[in-house]
Order: sequence, then structure tokens, then C-alpha cells
Amino acid sequence: MFDPTSFVGFHTWLSIIAILAGIPVAIGLLKGHTVPRWTGVYLATAFATSATGYGFPFTGVLPSHIVGAISLVLLIVAGFSLYGRGLADGWRRIYAITAMLALYLLVFVAVAQAFLKVPALRALAPTQGEPPFAIAQGVVLVVFVVLTWLASKRFTSVHAVA
Repeated sequence: MFDPTSFVGFHTWLSIIAILAGIPVAIGLLKGHTVPRWTGVYLATAFATSATGYGFPFTGVLPSHIVGAISLVLLIVAGFSLYGRGLADGWRRIYAITAMLALYLLVFVAVAQAFLKVPALRALAPTQGEPPFAIAQGVVLVVFVVLTWLASKRFTSVHAVA
């Protein structure tokens, strides 16, 4: 699963890197500024994670494809807000919201994968329809709703990017 030379491992490592890079980006947004060293890594690896998700064999559209498509749209808008519009005017708030929502989707999928792959969690929610899974995802959702709202409010005074 974590073998970077396999496609699954490469996809998994991209996801882990995207989440880890997304943390300082989110903290920066909550403090009202960008974190240039982490932002490019976050946006690139988050985009690559969502894109590589379509490389797995499938016979029909799965929920993961829908989440991936939503994530790709969010990341494109975030990138356009930052690099295309330089965070001018309302694009600052759009960037904060889309970057945070994309991070939420990465964490949402990580929690779902943890319940599939970690034996103790799988025992608690073997079908992912049990209360422990719903509670975990509910907590993640509430945390990200609050963080996204705060980021959208606090990330309003950053200077436009050239």
C-alpha cells in the first residue's frame, strides 16, 4: 500500500503529502496570509492525487470518481484564484474556500480509507454504514465547516500575488 513504486503506493503518497502540505496552507489562511513554500506543493499534489484516482480499474462511475471530480474543480478554481487572478478582490475569499474544501475532501477520503484498511477501524464499521464511521466523518465535516468559514473571513487582507 505504501510502496511508492506501485501505482497504489504513488497515489497514497501523493495523498499523504497533499494533506501534510495542506496543513500549513490552512494555518496560513486562518492567519490571513499565504504560505508560498507550501501552497504550490499542496495544490500540485492534491491535484495529482485526484487525477491519479482515475487511473485505477473501474467499470462504472463510483463515489470516489465524483469526489475526485469535485476536488479537481475546486483545485482548478483555487489555482486560478491564486495564480490567474492574483487573489485580487473577491478571489481571495474564493481561494480560501476552495483550498479548504479541497483539503476537506482529502481528509474525508483518508478517513474512509482508514476505516477500510486499519483492522481496528474496519471492525468498528465494516460496511462504513455504522455509527463510528458516521461520527468520525461528521466530526471531520464540522471541523472543516468551521475552519473554512474562519479562513474565508480571515483571509481578506492579503496583498495580491504578482
